[in-house]
Amino acid sequence: MTSTTTRPALSKDGATDNRPGLLLGVVLAAQFMALLDVFIVNVAAPTIRAELSASGGALQLVIAGYTISYAVLLITGARLGDLFGHRRAYLGGLALFTAASLACGLAAGSGQLIAFRLVQGAGSALMIPQVLSLIQRNFTGERRVRALSAYSAVLATGAAAGQVAGGVLVSADLFDTGWRPVFLVNVPIGIALLVLGARVLPRDPHTGPTRARALDLPGLLLLGAAVSLLTVPLVLGQEQDWPLWSWLSLGASPVLAFVFGVYESRLARRGGAPLIAPRVLRVPGMGRAVLSIAVAMGVNAGFLFTLTLHLQGGLGHSALRAGLTFGPAALVFGAVGLTWRRWPARLHRGLVPAGFLLAAAAVLALGALLGDGGTGGWALYPALGAFGAGISLAFSPALTGALATVRPEDAADASGLLATVTQLGQIVGVAAFGTLFLGRYAGSGAQNSADALWATALALAAASVVGAAAGLPRRSR
Repeated sequence: MTSTTTRPALSKDGATDNRPGLLLGVVLAAQFMALLDVFIVNVAAPTIRAELSASGGALQLVIAGYTISYAVLLITGARLGDLFGHRRAYLGGLALFTAASLACGLAAGSGQLIAFRLVQGAGSALMIPQVLSLIQRNFTGERRVRALSAYSAVLATGAAAGQVAGGVLVSADLFDTGWRPVFLVNVPIGIALLVLGARVLPRDPHTGPTRARALDLPGLLLLGAAVSLLTVPLVLGQEQDWPLWSWLSLGASPVLAFVFGVYESRLARRGGAPLIAPRVLRVPGMGRAVLSIAVAMGVNAGFLFTLTLHLQGGLGHSALRAGLTFGPAALVFGAVGLTWRRWPARLHRGLVPAGFLLAAAAVLALGALLGDGGTGGWALYPALGAFGAGISLAFSPALTGALATVRPEDAADASGLLATVTQLGQIVGVAAFGTLFLGRYAGSGAQNSADALWATALALAAASVVGAAAGLPRRSR
């Protein structure tokens, strides 16, 4: 009995014959660019405010609008890829992101910039879930492990690179354009990736009865509302001194999440097509991996955010110098993420908790080094490298383990779930640890900032210890 081929032919080493290295490079470059835009605008914010006469609230939405629409629409983007094809969804999202970047760079006022940032986030939400799906469907065995390790490295380096790139572009003031290059730089890169992607991405199979899972609109609405009610107050609440609406939203979010869970369970029992296939949630180790990923990304984002505030606000470093300070953490994160699989197999089961404990020790060391209001000296850089290694060990093996046993047909569901968890972890980390830092920082003085950083370091270390406990492998019986 013959069957229609729905996946590209695999070579002996587990990758598609359609130029696997170039395929991986294209999708990871888009991942890097989208992640860059979460952070690159932060250092351009003062210039944007001055040139567009933007209010404080408008500036918040310029920065946060991208993150909000990105987080809310990620699972929707994953399902659209499953319905219409990952190649189509990736290229469509990339085209939307590139066009929105051009519009952001040409915006004449803060209102236009906010609207285009929301569209830019929607483009990322359509494009980014396809990255994991394309890796899952086009790589197997050791090639898949290496591709996922590269994916993990991109997630880490994108954050630090965003701050560095933002500082460089704003400081350069190319052609007297001020802040605009932080958006316009995406346009030539996006066009190049569209051309390459059209050539190297495998064509989508024809939609058949097994692929044509209905779009679960009630589920999308419930999940979108639950995520919105969580992300919007976390992103905007601090600057507005946590008004009543922010607490009401945070309280309503878990209620809607519970309603979403009940609805999805009933839909699955009736034989419908839930937004996330229940079997994905039952993959061995998936729950533990989701928790580890969320905590690792929360600690990483909270650390980057608060240390940036200390370096620029407390110590008076330039945006470029502050961004370059994170270089050791980003480089070591990437190196560890790409090599941990080559370590002795007997060590692999303990890498996630060991990584969290190393991250806890590193942030405590950093807090102590910077606690006197100084720059920390040469010892700052080994401590930053140790933090990068710890977070990489906490994140990369957890992600790889979660996806290792996911079936290719469930790649979209798993991609949407893990991408959303990654993004929500970052948002919660910035909100929680940022609030702690800002609540203890009076707004001036290196020592006052150092005291706030030390309190935050204690909280980051405590969260890392919780992550270590959650990541402990279960004993087999």
